[in-house]
Amino acid sequence: MTVIGNVKVFINGAFVDGGVAFDRTVTALGREVSGGLDGEGGYVIPGLIDIHTHAAVGEDASDGRPEGLPVMARYYAAGGVTAWCPTTMTLKEPELTKAMRAIRGYVRPENGARVAGINLEGPFLCYSKRGAQAAENLHAPDAAMFHRLNEASGGMIRLVTVAPEEPGAIPFIREVSKVCAVSVGHTAASYDQAMAAYEAGASHATHLFNAMPSLLHRAPGPIAAACDAGASVELISDGLHVHPAVVRLTHRLFGDRLVLISDSLRCAGMPDGDYELGGQPITMKDGKATLTGTDTLAGSSVHLMEALRRAVSFGVPLEAAVYAATAAPARAIRREGDMGALAVGRAADLVWLDRSLNVKAVWIDGRRV
Repeated sequence: MTVIGNVKVFINGAFVDGGVAFDRTVTALGREVSGGLDGEGGYVIPGLIDIHTHAAVGEDASDGRPEGLPVMARYYAAGGVTAWCPTTMTLKEPELTKAMRAIRGYVRPENGARVAGINLEGPFLCYSKRGAQAAENLHAPDAAMFHRLNEASGGMIRLVTVAPEEPGAIPFIREVSKVCAVSVGHTAASYDQAMAAYEAGASHATHLFNAMPSLLHRAPGPIAAACDAGASVELISDGLHVHPAVVRLTHRLFGDRLVLISDSLRCAGMPDGDYELGGQPITMKDGKATLTGTDTLAGSSVHLMEALRRAVSFGVPLEAAVYAATAAPARAIRREGDMGALAVGRAADLVWLDRSLNVKAVWIDGRRV
C-alpha cells in the first residue's frame, strides 16, 4: 500500500486538500487521507491520456515495428502519460495493416504507458487540407477498409478521422460511428457539411483550427459546427500550432469538451535535425517540426505534459487543463468508464506533480515507473 499525503488531489474536476492511498487500485482519496509520503503541497492527478500522438524518441506507430512501441511507451510514462492511442498516418492499406497488427501485439512494459486504443488519423482525408499527410496515400471514405483494419487490430480502433465533404463520407460515418468515435478533420467542409457529419454520428474534431477552414463570420465552417454539435475538440497547445489567445478562446468556447493532445512526431524527445513522417522528410529546428523545405507544420515535438503546462501558462485554469488531458480524452474515445479519473476501485494510474507542475513520480497499476 502506498500513501501520499499533503497534496491537492484532483477529484471530479477539482482539487481537494488531502491525499491518496492505493495498491493496484485506488483505495482512498481526499481529505481523510494523510501521512505516508509527503507530497510537499504539490498535486496528485490522474495519469494523462494522449489520444493523438504519432511518434516519439525516433519511433513511430506507423512503422509497424513491435519493438518500437515499448520505447515510445517508456517515454510517455516517464513524463506522466499513463495511456496513449498510437496514431497512424495516411498510408496504403498494407502498411496500415502491418501497423494495426504490431499495435495489437503490444505488451506493456512495467515502466511504460498502456495503450488505450488506436487513432486512425488517415487516410480518409481531404486533398487540399491534407497538411503533412502524403497525397498519394489518400483514400475515399471506405467502411469496408475500416473494418478490415479494425479486424487486423483486434478491434482496437477507438478514433478515426474523416473529411465529411468527401464522396461516401456520410454513410461511412453512420456505419463506423457504431464501432468507434468518428472525428471531423483534415477537411475543407462548410458548416452545413460538418453539421451533417455530426448528425450522422461524428462526435469529435481533429486538432481544431489546423487543417480546416478558419472560423469566419459568414462562413463559420467546421469549428462552429463542432461547437453547435456538442463535439469534443482536440487542441495542440504547443504555442506554435495555435496562438495562446486561441488556446484561451477554445477553452472558453468548449469548456470540458476541450481535449489536449501532443500530435507528437518521432522527433519528440530528440535533438534538432532531419526526420521522417509517413514517407515524407521533416526537419525540426528549435523544437518546430515542418515538412522539409517548407513552412508547413508537420506535428509537434512536445510531450503532452509539456502541452498541459503551456496551456496553463497561456491562461487556461489548471483544473481545466488537467481535465482536458485526462477525463476529456477518455470520454472522447469512450473509455471514461475505466480511465481518466481518480476514484476508489479504479486502476492506480496517477502522477505526483510539484507546485511548478514538474513530474515528481508516476504510477501505473500502482507500480512506480
